[in-house]
Amino acid sequence: MTVDRLILGRPLRGVAFDAAVSGLVAVFAVLGLLAEQGGLPAFAVGVAMAAALFFRRTHPSAVAVAVAALALVQVIVGWGPLGYDIGVLIALYSVVKYAARSRDGILAGIGAAIGVLLSALSWPGPSPWWAGALYYGLVTGAVWLVGLNVRTRRLYVLSLEERAATADREREAESRAAVAEERTRIARELHDVVAHSLAVMIVQADGVRFTLDRDPATAREAAKVVADTGRQALEEMRRLVGVLREPSRPEPAAVADEPAGEPAHRRPALVELPALLDRFRAAGLRIDCGGAGTPVALPPGLELTVYRVVQESLTNALKHAGVGASVEVTLDWAADTVAVRAVDDGRGRPVVRPAPSGGHGLVGMRERVGVYDGSLAAGPTLAGGWRVEARLPLPAAAGTEEGSAAA
Repeated sequence: MTVDRLILGRPLRGVAFDAAVSGLVAVFAVLGLLAEQGGLPAFAVGVAMAAALFFRRTHPSAVAVAVAALALVQVIVGWGPLGYDIGVLIALYSVVKYAARSRDGILAGIGAAIGVLLSALSWPGPSPWWAGALYYGLVTGAVWLVGLNVRTRRLYVLSLEERAATADREREAESRAAVAEERTRIARELHDVVAHSLAVMIVQADGVRFTLDRDPATAREAAKVVADTGRQALEEMRRLVGVLREPSRPEPAAVADEPAGEPAHRRPALVELPALLDRFRAAGLRIDCGGAGTPVALPPGLELTVYRVVQESLTNALKHAGVGASVEVTLDWAADTVAVRAVDDGRGRPVVRPAPSGGHGLVGMRERVGVYDGSLAAGPTLAGGWRVEARLPLPAAAGTEEGSAAA
């Protein structure tokens, strides 16, 4: 990483350049002294002008006033044009470029015009005074216009940088808001899962109480269901608390609407996956669904996560790949993980209406997958499409119990 060195609170390169400019003006003052142009007083004026120009970036208006005063002394004394008078042009350029207010540059231009007239009238030569005034005026005007042009470009670049910084801050704020809203949605859905599990436990516990004496085998099975459901509810509660406690991780994403046709508190199940695919097929996607392995019964929260990942992947494909794009959806079941993969070819037509979504795009998927300690990978493919793959670890019980979840 490159770090700019500072000297006197300013970047080293800027200080070195200003010192070189001051040194150049001082050299002209020395040459004038050697040529016996004005003697020591003129040399002192040149050195003072050179010293003032060292601060032309930090105090441009004050430097311009000081240099103008020194040039006025030169006019009053009548030394004539000297080499270090280039400092007047440098001061004019500096105040036009660096002054905080454009008014200072305008005043400096007016002062330079008055100085041109005084110089032309005070130093008569073989040519008429107006010829000298025209010459000095053209040179001074050219310097003033160059400074104005550089100032305009400098302010334009600064405005672009400020606009980019503002846009970054806005995107970060929107991302934080999207993550917070998605966490609220996940917490609400996990709360429904826990409430459902507790309701099952209560019903099964009542069954145990009434069948313990008459049918011990049924009571033992009900007690096992109560224990399994309780452990599952405890795990879901731990995840719920983790969602509420974790700080938001901002990531770029576009905000999406509530799922079309789904009530705010409705919790879709994985068995509804074929219906979801049919809805996206009706919207214009060509979907091929498959998978490997044997589907197993999942906890409700994990089942909802798989469903939402598929839903968001298809939504993104419809939004970005467009109508007519081909999407391959696969669910690969292993002993300890389930992998959800959606790959589109990116060869569709732009959609007219936005597709229904289950969250906030990649933010929602990443947050949901992160709740269950899974991983999410998303990015473009070499063929020009987009690929989303989520891997979710399965609970120990889920890997041994077969279910009827749809592939």
